[in-house]
Amino acid sequence: GVWRQTRALLFKNCLIKCRTKKSSVQEVLFPLFFLFWLILMSMMHPHRKYDEVPNTDLGPLDTSVLVNFVIGYTPPTAMAREIMKKVAFDNFEDGLITEEYLSEEELEEASFLKPSNFVGVVFKDSMSYQLRFHDSIAMSSIYTESR
Repeated sequence: GVWRQTRALLFKNCLIKCRTKKSSVQEVLFPLFFLFWLILMSMMHPHRKYDEVPNTDLGPLDTSVLVNFVIGYTPPTAMAREIMKKVAFDNFEDGLITEEYLSEEELEEASFLKPSNFVGVVFKDSMSYQLRFHDSIAMSSIYTESR
């Protein structure tokens, strides 16, 4: 039963492959060509290994540039308030000015009305955010491996 059907199917497939030699050769050579192309590309752009950077003391933070600095954030959740409180008071003696906004639209309007010392923070979820400057958007850094 099963063995005879399997053998007949195998014989049928062999006949089809023998009759369509051009497509059979293409089925074998195209993957080999693409594999060769990938190897060639990886050899042209080798992986760069960077040396370690030693730990250095950067010294105290110059907070004079942060005078009258305003950080706006949205959405005003409990976690966002806690994060912004830590940023404003735990890291700076004088504290930064933080303002919460109900929506991204309000945050964008505030960034247009205020001078260039305004930075917006949009919390996407508990682990990601976007920084909004009056003329651009900066994504939070994400560690990515090399190819």
